[in-house]
Amino acid sequence: MQRWLARQAPPLWSPTLPFTAAGCFVCFARGPGGPGRPGDQGWAAAVLVEEGRLLASALVKGAAGAGYAAGLLALREGPLLEAALRGLPRLPDVVLVNATGRDHPRRAGLALHLGAKLGVPSVGVTNRPLLAEGGWPPDVRGAVSPLRLGEETVGYWVRTRPGTRPLAVHAGWRTDPETAVRVVSSVLLRSRTPEPLRQARRIAREARAGRPPGGLVPPTCA
Repeated sequence: MQRWLARQAPPLWSPTLPFTAAGCFVCFARGPGGPGRPGDQGWAAAVLVEEGRLLASALVKGAAGAGYAAGLLALREGPLLEAALRGLPRLPDVVLVNATGRDHPRRAGLALHLGAKLGVPSVGVTNRPLLAEGGWPPDVRGAVSPLRLGEETVGYWVRTRPGTRPLAVHAGWRTDPETAVRVVSSVLLRSRTPEPLRQARRIAREARAGRPPGGLVPPTCA
C-alpha cells in the first residue's frame, strides 16, 4: 500500500487564506517501555482551527492496531487518528500530522497515508527526520533548510522559535515541501509547535490523565 501511494500523483494543493487546518495527535497509556503492543490503550484528539481560532475538537479512545515499527506507524496510529478527524463537524482544508510524509523508506509515511485515506491535503511535522538529512537553519524564526533523501528534497527544517530546536516539516498528500512550510508558517502562534498540533496534543494528554480538557469540550466515542 505504501509503495502504491508513493506512486500516485494527485494535483498539488495550493493554500489560499483563510483556510481551515486540523491537527491530530495520539498518545498511549503509560507503562512498560519498548515499542508497545497491539491493543495498547490510546487517546486520539483532533482539532479544527481557522486563523488561530479553535473551532471544534474531537476525542477518540481506542486500541492501538500494532506495536511501533519504524516506517509502519500507520498500523499503530492510523485508525485512531482517522476516527478522531472524522469526528470533527467537517473535514479541514489541510491536516497536520505528527508523522513523516515523503521522508520514508517507501516514500509514504503516516502523514501522507492519512491524508490520502481522508482525501485531504496533509503535512507532517516531527521533531526529527526519519531518514532524510540536512543541516539546521540559522537561529532566526522562519529560517529553513532542506531535508533530502539522496538528491530529492522531501521536507525542510523550519525554525519556528529562536533558541529552540527546529521542526522537521514534511511533504504529505497533495503537498510539496514548499507548501508544507507555508502551511506550518500560517498556523504558528507563539508556541514552537503549530497551533493545531499543540491543541490536539494538549487534549489527548489531558484525556489520558483523566482531566477535563480546557477550551472546547470534545465529544468522546469509544
